[in-house]
Amino acid sequence: MEIMDLYDENRQKTTDTYVRGSAQPKGFYRLVVHVCIFNSNHEMLIQRRTYNKKMPGLWDVTCGGAVTTTEASNFAAERELFEELGIKLDFTYKRPSLTANFPLGFDDFYVVNEDIDLDTLVLQEEEVSDARWESLDGVLNLLHAGQFVGYKENFVRFLFDLAIDNRYVEI
Repeated sequence: MEIMDLYDENRQKTTDTYVRGSAQPKGFYRLVVHVCIFNSNHEMLIQRRTYNKKMPGLWDVTCGGAVTTTEASNFAAERELFEELGIKLDFTYKRPSLTANFPLGFDDFYVVNEDIDLDTLVLQEEEVSDARWESLDGVLNLLHAGQFVGYKENFVRFLFDLAIDNRYVEI
């Protein structure tokens, strides 16, 4: 059972919580995270969702998930990355590259440049069925074929652009 903090419309944490899977109270918002890892060939590490999850069998960005109670966004990103793919990166001093607002909350995206050996991945069987590196054109082809989570094309392009910009930022 995952318990999540609830936020107001200005992303101020309230004292209220709710259990994941239950109805989210109206007027409150939740926090989720996504990590997008890019390699030195400017390819994104993408994962395929298992068939027992929402959006079954679709490809998605590297990883994502809910921020649980008392957890900061950066530590949720670190945890989700390890849980879903077995990748251990330190997010202690990382801030989200961008935050996307959606009707039920806030979605922090972390764009990371890191060459990851696919042979070292440990896929979480309940959530991830496959992972691979994919170019921008490859992701867009999957998106147009209905085989990728339904992000807007411009948003996907923006993530790839952020990865290029991040290579020149010292963290």
